[in-house]
Amino acid sequence: MYYIKTEAAFDSAHFLKGYEGKCSNLHGHRWRVAAYLKAESLKTDEQNRGMVEDFGDIKAALKELCDELDHCFIYEEGSLKEETVKALTAEDFRLVSVPFRPTAENLAKYIFDVLGRQGFALHKVEVYETPDNCATYEEG
Repeated sequence: MYYIKTEAAFDSAHFLKGYEGKCSNLHGHRWRVAAYLKAESLKTDEQNRGMVEDFGDIKAALKELCDELDHCFIYEEGSLKEETVKALTAEDFRLVSVPFRPTAENLAKYIFDVLGRQGFALHKVEVYETPDNCATYEEG
């Protein structure tokens, strides 16, 4: 099996509704994302011969996704009062609503799924919430 990896990063804020501890409060991270692709054999077309995938393609896709999450407030649908969302929007804050609790684990699966729908043969996605704390998603 062949594997390649590329990384990107983004800065964003989040909070965990219902969590008992510091993470229930609004805070931010420098999220680092590593996407691993796999292939049993290398490509044979002239352009990509000898590659799992063109690094430029997966790097661009991961960067685009991270850019969408960069410098925003990621929050779980229904976790904020409607008037809070309206007030933040009126202040021109960039909000990204997701249908899951925005943990590193759920972000890893989300990124895995988005890149997978784009046709990349993913092995796993790692999301680092801090330099020492990482969550991984891979289909088993």
